[in-house]
Amino acid sequence: MRTGMNIVKLVLFSILLLCGGSCVFAQHITIDTQTDQSPGDSLRKDSVKKEPVITAAVLGDVYTKSPDSIYSEYLHLLIKEKQFKVAEKIVLERMSKRNSANPYGQDIFLHIDLGDVYAWEKKYDKAKLQYDTMLQLLNGDDALTQRIAKAFMDRGNDDYAIRTYNTAANKINALYYYSMALARLYDKCGRLDKAIELILLGVRSQGGNVEAVKTQLLEMLGDDAAKLLQMQKAIVIKINEDPGSVVYAELLTWIYTQKNDWDGALIQIEAVDERNKEEGRRLMDLGRLAMAARQYEAAGKAYDDVIMQGKDLPNYLGARAGKLAATFEVLKSDSTIKPTAVSELRKQYDSLLQEYPKQYGAQTAADYAMLEAQYAGNAPKAIEILQRAITEPGIRQNMIGAFKLQMGDYYVLTGRIWDASLTYSQVDKEFKQDALGEDARFRNAKLAYYRGDFVWAQRQLSILKSATSELIANDALSLSVLITENVEDSNYVPLERFAHASLLLFENKDVEAEALLDSINTAYPKHPLNDDIIMTRADIALKHHDYNKALAGLKTVYEKYGQDVLGDDAVFKMAEIFQDNLHQNDQAKHYYEELIIGYPGSTYIQTARHRLAILNGAVLP
Repeated sequence: MRTGMNIVKLVLFSILLLCGGSCVFAQHITIDTQTDQSPGDSLRKDSVKKEPVITAAVLGDVYTKSPDSIYSEYLHLLIKEKQFKVAEKIVLERMSKRNSANPYGQDIFLHIDLGDVYAWEKKYDKAKLQYDTMLQLLNGDDALTQRIAKAFMDRGNDDYAIRTYNTAANKINALYYYSMALARLYDKCGRLDKAIELILLGVRSQGGNVEAVKTQLLEMLGDDAAKLLQMQKAIVIKINEDPGSVVYAELLTWIYTQKNDWDGALIQIEAVDERNKEEGRRLMDLGRLAMAARQYEAAGKAYDDVIMQGKDLPNYLGARAGKLAATFEVLKSDSTIKPTAVSELRKQYDSLLQEYPKQYGAQTAADYAMLEAQYAGNAPKAIEILQRAITEPGIRQNMIGAFKLQMGDYYVLTGRIWDASLTYSQVDKEFKQDALGEDARFRNAKLAYYRGDFVWAQRQLSILKSATSELIANDALSLSVLITENVEDSNYVPLERFAHASLLLFENKDVEAEALLDSINTAYPKHPLNDDIIMTRADIALKHHDYNKALAGLKTVYEKYGQDVLGDDAVFKMAEIFQDNLHQNDQAKHYYEELIIGYPGSTYIQTARHRLAILNGAVLP
């Protein structure tokens, strides 16, 4: 018996080799087959050039001894060799032995096997009879329906999988019940119109899971403009038929955002908000969605609509804060920041906080402080705002920690290094086991680096490299590597200059920083810091919106030092500039793909994949 089983294993292994690791021969058997060549034939011809030929005769001997273990492979090979009579015989033999006590057992699928034999033999009426026998078994049991539909799909017979679901839906008198599964099948068969019809039927009839529908539509439509337009027209027709449907309105809004038509989305949401007296709730959702998609002007328009509805409505304050955040993002993305725009925005933040002091305990205060410190050049005012914020009654503890970290940064900007270190230490102590505490320890380590105390900094960084926060761990590792790799023969001078230049940049003293970087290049022209200096110059250019200069520097790092630690940083930053600043998405895609392929171990991999997916039309949470 063991010898027989070894033969079976040998034959099965040979078949797997023939099929390239999977039994592709059985795929795409349908009752309207027009060719005798199976889809697996071409693959098999390539894959068996040096393999022994396994014939139906060889398998027949094994089948006689162990029919259950080799049945499917034997049947497929008989069909391939067009031995239809033998194939029919073995299926009928198995049918005659069916377990009458279990009428819905595995052997019911023998009808599909027999139908496949007849289909390949071009006896389509007989094939149809066998397939229809399966449909007659449907009795409203969902598990049975799914098993039969899957059996047809596994054999590539999508036509009868569709008939299975339709028959089952009629049995239970719920035409929408299998709408999602049917939509996938119709789309696969090139019937997008029917797929859309069923999706809209299902989501309306069941009150539907709109997010699940969006996911399915994303798979079907992608970023194909023609398909998106077809879907849009279908939804508009449904809205005209049922103007009160919120579900259709939500889907239409989503379609507009997929087409990057945010004005169209806003018009649609405005109509729904007014019709259903939603008091701006859905407009707020659109604003948040637009912010997440970096469509800040569109977000501002949505928030403006809510603000115009009046102070008495519950979303008014949120809309005011959201509008300020959107306006600030527009200002930050402007390549030429105008003092008048900064001044006007400062007035608006001040006005909101005067009118609603509780906003000091929210992100609004942090944004206002950033505006003052980093765009208005008024770090003392920023510190004043944050000091007021941390005293706000009822403020959450984690907000206090975040505000203190920000305040410590602004102490650095004003040259109050020890005050900064003390503030960071307070957060470290208060949030010892929290990510805020790790962040505080990293900032203190960075201060030590700025001061040239590399030994103390390295001790802290060695601990932080295993931080729970991936961002902190990566930043700690990068700074540690910078220190380790750029000290030659105990000569700390070049690194001390570079560290002080980094501090000057943090203090927004860019001219002085660049002069110090020049001095390193002059005194130590071949120092290992060269790639770091080029990268730093690129960062300065980016800060001043000189994107061409930034890209030139990053490209130099990539081409000359691509195999060093900054290679993936340079590639990722180039991709970001092309996407966020120059809006050249094809170039952005190129560099994200370059990062994914060329730097598989990079810490930027997940972000690059996420951004690339969005550029390719996906919508991700």
